[in-house]
Formats: sequence, structure tokens, C-alpha cells
Amino acid sequence: MNRYPLPLTPDLARAGRALAQVSAEEIAKASGLEPQQLRHFESSGASLDSAAKDQLRAALEAYGVVFFAEDSHGGYGVRRKHTAAKVRQLQRWEGEGGPAYEDDI
Repeated sequence: MNRYPLPLTPDLARAGRALAQVSAEEIAKASGLEPQQLRHFESSGASLDSAAKDQLRAALEAYGVVFFAEDSHGGYGVRRKHTAAKVRQLQRWEGEGGPAYEDDI
């Protein structure tokens, strides 16, 4: 699968955040943007410089979003890195053993 080679667009950012099921505040914090700046970009296409778009894309990718380019099978878009079954398995693994505590050793 090809990585999305062009700058991040507002529709891809919205779709990626929806797939990741993460709030605007959380993605904004992870990408170094202000939440209002992110929402304005997603809703009206307000300009972000290329560095900010790269940081936003990297933050979305860290939450499991994959960007792909247009090809002979269809248009550009986003999808989850893992299947639904894999996501459930990862969530189960993360919950095993109870809460993490510091060792007294």
C-alpha cells in the first residue's frame, strides 16, 4: 500500500480522526496544534503550513490511521492500520494484568 504522497487535506484529517475515534483535543495535543486550529482546518480548510500538516498526519498515524494514494482500484483515502479483530486483541492485551504500578524493588 502506498503512503499518501500529497499534503493532508481537511477531508482526510476528519476521516482519519473519525476512524481513530479520538477527540480533536487529543489529536491537537499530539500534533502540537491548538484544538480550535484543528477544528477550523477540518471544517473550513483553513490553511496550515506543511510542517503542521506533517505533524497532524504523524499524530493520526500514531493512532493507527493509514493514508493511501489514488490508484487503479479507487481514490485516495484513509483506513485503519489493524482489522477490527486485531484492535479487539490489542485492547484485550492492554487490559491484562490490571493497572500498572511502580515496582517497590
